[in-house]
Amino acid sequence: MRLKDKVALITGGASGIGRATALLFSREGALVSVVDWDEAGGQAVVEAIRSEGRQANFVYCDVTQALDCQHAVQETLNQWGRLDILFNNAGAIRRASVLETTEQEWDWMMAVNVKSVFLMSKYAIPIMEEGGGGVIINTGSGWGLVGGANAVSYCASKGAVVNLTRAMAIDHGPDNIRVNCICPGDTDTSMLRDEAQQLGVAVEEFLAEAADRPLRRIGTPEDIAQAALYLASDASSFVSGATLVVDGGGLAG
Repeated sequence: MRLKDKVALITGGASGIGRATALLFSREGALVSVVDWDEAGGQAVVEAIRSEGRQANFVYCDVTQALDCQHAVQETLNQWGRLDILFNNAGAIRRASVLETTEQEWDWMMAVNVKSVFLMSKYAIPIMEEGGGGVIINTGSGWGLVGGANAVSYCASKGAVVNLTRAMAIDHGPDNIRVNCICPGDTDTSMLRDEAQQLGVAVEEFLAEAADRPLRRIGTPEDIAQAALYLASDASSFVSGATLVVDGGGLAG
């Protein structure tokens, strides 16, 4: 029970990495707010947690909107009385070059992947300060550390998340708030399969190419959830401003 009685808010919690993390955190003793704009998916995660005898709630939120983010934090506070862990996990991808990316697509990617981290953190940090500290985990990407083909808005946004993490760790460390970033490699989620469709590549072919890394497989949402658990728990009590690459060795060579 590494998170016993901690309160965790997870954006993008209705599916993929967010869902796996919500389930894992709850099994480790956390009270979980599942935050997403997919109400059906989010409620399903909550029911799965409750069916195992643990506590969770769902909060609808468009993470690109300040009022929604403020509401999600306040609802979590109203429900549980505190906020210890914020997992900024909501994200999107657009596979296109500069020439193929529209201004609207660029703005959308920056809003979902970067602005959401800013907004959720802006409203969560004062609550954490009042509670004596907390943990913020941001989902970056391997492509936030190196470039990738036909993904300019995604690479730019995830690079911003990596450095935003460092800046926040400096600003809020004195308040006992640790801020870290997970950079997953290709992980078997609906977003990864959507990439194949955007590129016009057969899904199985795309997944096989994605598995071409030292461990010879793509990641699972549970792989990333375990990394989030480490960063959320006291096992990482002296870790802040760090970027944890979880990619099966993809960036090693």
